[in-house]
Amino acid sequence: MSSFCLGCGNSLAEGERFCGICGRDSQAGAGVRAIDPSVAFGLPPETSGKAIFSLISGILFLIPPFSLVAVIFGHLSLSEIRKSAGRLTGRGLAIAGLVLGYLGVLEIVGLIILGIAATPSTNKAAMRKMMLMNNENSVVASVRSLNTAEIAYAQAHRDSGYTCSLSDLSGTWGISGDLASGRKNGYRYELRGCAAAKANGPATKYQLVAYPEVAKKSGTPAFCSNESDVIKLARSGSAQECLRTGIDLSETEINHPQ
Repeated sequence: MSSFCLGCGNSLAEGERFCGICGRDSQAGAGVRAIDPSVAFGLPPETSGKAIFSLISGILFLIPPFSLVAVIFGHLSLSEIRKSAGRLTGRGLAIAGLVLGYLGVLEIVGLIILGIAATPSTNKAAMRKMMLMNNENSVVASVRSLNTAEIAYAQAHRDSGYTCSLSDLSGTWGISGDLASGRKNGYRYELRGCAAAKANGPATKYQLVAYPEVAKKSGTPAFCSNESDVIKLARSGSAQECLRTGIDLSETEINHPQ
């Protein structure tokens, strides 16, 4: 049975000890790594498939799974090429795939960190918006209650008509103490402009305003109404502007606030 020379890959006949090409002793090769026949015979090396796959995956590193695949196959191909004794090539492709893959991994980590960092502020903004909406709904409900109380008061006091004193309404229609005092949920409530249609007659007109008690950021609205029971809104927070050019709230917004 023929064999191969461990030095140059030359074919040795059965029983032939020394290579006729390089003179190497075939029996002195213990402990020496055997040469791949494809290398010994001068066959062209092959490009590692894993290296190619790593590079392709690395090019798609913006898609999270591909960046991880590029890293895994990049390391596998480098190890495979290193052990192939020159039979496989593609080290550059594998390194390029690794670099792109690690860029994708860094991108994933960065997005996770940004997401964690942004979550508290996003939650705070959402909670603040919800609190503002609930507060506005509460103000609309309070204005509506005061209008109803004014109607009840005028019917009970036909000689005097409407009142411009919130304390007069404290015993009418269940007006609570804080609302009767003119302060509730950070808003000031005022009755003004009571007027009679005839001299010495009952008051047939009044104005009701609800505005932020403390100056706040733009967007905190003021509300107003009168004997028409129409509730208006001014986003500027100005009670005077609400009375002049306020926007009417619809029945749906009054009866079913968002």
